Amino acid sequence: MIDVHCHILPGIDDGAANLAESMALLRLAVADGIKRMVATPHINPGYFDNNRQTINQALAHLRAQISSEQLDIEVAAAAEVRVTADLMLAVERQQLPFLGSWQGQQVLLLEFPPSHIPPGSDKLIKWLSQKGIVAMIAHPERNREVQSNLALLEPFRRLGCLFQLTASSLLGDLGERHQTTAKQLVQNRVYHVMASDCHNVNRRPPRLTASIEQVAALTDLDYAQSLVFHNPQIITTTLDFQNGQA
Repeated sequence: MIDVHCHILPGIDDGAANLAESMALLRLAVADGIKRMVATPHINPGYFDNNRQTINQALAHLRAQISSEQLDIEVAAAAEVRVTADLMLAVERQQLPFLGSWQGQQVLLLEFPPSHIPPGSDKLIKWLSQKGIVAMIAHPERNREVQSNLALLEPFRRLGCLFQLTASSLLGDLGERHQTTAKQLVQNRVYHVMASDCHNVNRRPPRLTASIEQVAALTDLDYAQSLVFHNPQIITTTLDFQNGQA
């Protein structure tokens, strides 16, 4: 399996606090059957001021430890980018790392605030598309406006956005509203990938295998497997898991 959204880089956001916790998360991922992970630390100016340099430094540190312990997993890096006023300028300056590619466009993992969908987000998606970028909307099931009205995602579906399901949402680890919305969106086959979005060992570990069973029960096994095998493979083909540069 390929996990395309996780917070395993040590000490640069609200994920793994240090290298020891990063390695603990990776060992859990290996035990769950995950073979590749794309580290996606937050880029949210004023909160998590990450950039290519901070991400690549943390990635190099982690990859050295993976090699030292001979852990059977490959890691690359991108970012989870919050929709803010700074986003368009960062795109223009080519400052953002991409998750890979999809149908000839670069994939940007895009995060809405948990409370709402920012006004004008559809225009942002159109602007990104004109730049050759397709947005992958991170965990829409955790957005409170979406939870109240699933139809709010329809404009973004029509614009060709990709959607990422967080496994913990479907398993109920993040609360009933998250789980209910995730199930509805799974049944509607809205999602293109499922990822762990893991942050720590105890509260949000990497768990994909159990979630595959849940997706298969709600739809079918082919769709479930497409979320963790086929589509992530296509998207991450352009990433270099050997040197892992974001």
